[in-house]
Amino acid sequence: MNKLLDNITSPEDLKKLNTDELTELCAEIRAFLIDNVSKTGGHLASNLGVVELTVALHAVFNVPDDKIIFDVGHQSYVHKILTGRKDSFGTLRQFGGISGFPKRSESECDVFNTGHSSTSVSAALGLARARDLDGGDSNIIAVFGDGALTGGMMYEAMNDAGHTKTPLILILNDNAMSISRNVGAVSAHLRKLRMSPIYFRSKVAVENFLKRIPLAGGAIVSVIKKVKRFFRRLVIPTTLFDDMGFTYMGPVDGHDIKSMIQCFEYVKGEKKPVFIHVQTKKGKGYAPAEANPRKFHGISPFDKETGETKNEGETYSSRFGSALVKLAEKNDRIIAITGAMPSGTGLEEFQKRFKNRFFDVGIAEQHGVTFAAGLAAGGYIPVIPLYSSFLQRAYDQTLHDVCLQNLHVVFPIDRAGIVGADGETHQGIYDISYLSHMPNMTILSPATFKQLEEMLDFAVNRFNAPVAIRYPRGGAEASDVPDGFTFGKAQLIKEGSDVTIIATGRMVKRAQEAAALAGMSVEIIALPTVKPLDEQAIIASAKKTRRVITIEDNVRTGGMGGMIASLFEEARIDCAFKILAVPDVPITHGSVDELDAMCGLDAVSVVSQIQELQTNG
Repeated sequence: MNKLLDNITSPEDLKKLNTDELTELCAEIRAFLIDNVSKTGGHLASNLGVVELTVALHAVFNVPDDKIIFDVGHQSYVHKILTGRKDSFGTLRQFGGISGFPKRSESECDVFNTGHSSTSVSAALGLARARDLDGGDSNIIAVFGDGALTGGMMYEAMNDAGHTKTPLILILNDNAMSISRNVGAVSAHLRKLRMSPIYFRSKVAVENFLKRIPLAGGAIVSVIKKVKRFFRRLVIPTTLFDDMGFTYMGPVDGHDIKSMIQCFEYVKGEKKPVFIHVQTKKGKGYAPAEANPRKFHGISPFDKETGETKNEGETYSSRFGSALVKLAEKNDRIIAITGAMPSGTGLEEFQKRFKNRFFDVGIAEQHGVTFAAGLAAGGYIPVIPLYSSFLQRAYDQTLHDVCLQNLHVVFPIDRAGIVGADGETHQGIYDISYLSHMPNMTILSPATFKQLEEMLDFAVNRFNAPVAIRYPRGGAEASDVPDGFTFGKAQLIKEGSDVTIIATGRMVKRAQEAAALAGMSVEIIALPTVKPLDEQAIIASAKKTRRVITIEDNVRTGGMGGMIASLFEEARIDCAFKILAVPDVPITHGSVDELDAMCGLDAVSVVSQIQELQTNG
C-alpha cells in the first residue's frame, strides 16, 4: 500500500508533508511507475529520473497559476500522477486513456502540448510575455533535458529571453542522455560544469542570515551579492548561460529533495531569467533501467522483476540497418547520420563498424539535413534516417538545401504512417504530403523487408537525386508481393475485374485482407514508387474495372490518393473513385489496429467502402 501516495489528490497535498515524508513519497512514486509502466509500456527511465525534481516543483510552486512546461513531455508522468490523474494511470497510452505526453485537454495543469524536443523555452517565453502584458506575477517554468540543448531553437529562445530580461525559470535536467548518450560541444560544456560545481546552499544560508539583521540586512544582501558575483567571476569562468543573460545556479543534486526545494524557494521570487542546472540519473531506483537507460527510454510492456521484454523480432528499422552495413562494406562513399537515435533507427552496427563515416548530430534535424546536403555536394552519399514526425522539423532544409539543388541525399523515413501509443505529435502521417510537392524528390514505399533492401540499394548506388524511403514501425509485411523492385513501376499483386485497390507500403497488406473478405473480383495494384506515379498502370486498371479505391497511411490532403485524383482529372478518366486515408485531424494515441479502425483503414471498413463504391458506381 502507498500510504502517502494514496492521499495525494492534488499538488496542494504535497505542501503538508515534511522533507522525510516527501522522500518517502518519491520512493512510492517510483514503485508506482514501475508497476504501471510494466503493464502499459511507455517512457520509464526518464520519469524515474525526475521524481524528486517534479515533486519539489509541485511542493514549491502553485499550478495551474504557476505554469510548468515539459520539453518533449515524455517525462511528465510524475506531474500527471500529482495533478489528479493517478487513478487513470492504468490507461496510460491506451486508446481512450491518458496520454504519455502533456495534453491541455486532460488537465488545466498541462499548460502546453509537447512531443518534440527543444520547444519548451520558446513556449515558456510566450507565456511569460502574455503574463507581463496582463500584469500578472506567476512563475513560468520550462523543464528540459540536456539533449534538448543540441536543438538550435533553444538558443533562439534563450537569446531572446536573456536579452530582454524576461522573468522565467529554466530547469536543465542533466542526465547526460537524450535517448542515446549525448554528444557535442554543449555536452562537453556541461561536463565541465559538473566537474566544477557552484554550490548554492551557502549562498542561500548567508543571505537568509543577513536578511534577519535589523535595518541594514537588505542593503547588506545587495552588496554581498555584487561582491560574490565579482569574486566568482574571478575564480570560476562564466557559463554559457550567464553570458546569455541568465542567473545560473547549480549543479544541484536532482535526487536531494531538500536541496531541490531550497533552490526553488530561492528563485521563486526572482524577477529575472534564471537557469537552474539539475543533475539526475536516468532510470533512478530501478536497477534494469539504471543499467540500460536507452532500452528503458521508451519500452513496451515488460516483466518488472527482470526488466525483460518480449522479443520484437526483426523490424523494418533493424533490416534497414543491416542492409546499410552491407552496402557500406562495398561503397566507402556512404555516410550515415543520426539525430541522437542510432539505436532507434537501426544504425548501431554501422556506428561500430564505420566510426569515421558515422555522425551523430544530436537532436538537430535541421542541421543534420543541411549537413547531409554539404556532404552530398562534396561527393559523398549521405544517408540520414529520421522518424517521419522528426523529419518534418527539417522541412525547409529538405526543400531549400537538398531538393532545389538536386543533391543526392537518401532519407530513410522510419515510423511512417500511424505509429500508435505516442499519439498526435509522433504519428508519421504527413510525409507523403510534405515531400510530394518538392521538386526533384522521389518517394519510395516498401511493402516487404526485401523491397526495403532493394530500394536502399537503388537509392544509394543507382540514383543521383534526393530520395525518400518511407516504412512503418515494427515488422508487419504484406504477403504475396513479388521480389524485384523496379523504379517507377507499379506491381500487379492480384488481378480482378470489379474494383481496383491501389495501395502503398503497409496498406498493401490491408488491401490483401480486404480483397479476401470482399466477395467480389478485386484487382490490387501496389505502388512501391509513390512519386513518380506509374501513370500507365494506374490508368489501365481504372479503365478495366471502372471503380478505384486508394489506401494510404498518410493524411488525405496532399497524399497518394490526391495525386491519383489529379492524374485521373488530367487524363479525363471516367471512373468511380474513393480515397481512403487518414483524416485531417490530430490522431490520438492507441494501438495501430485501433487507430486504423478509427480512421476507416481496417479491412472491414475498406470492404464497406468497396461495396458502397460498387453499389453507387
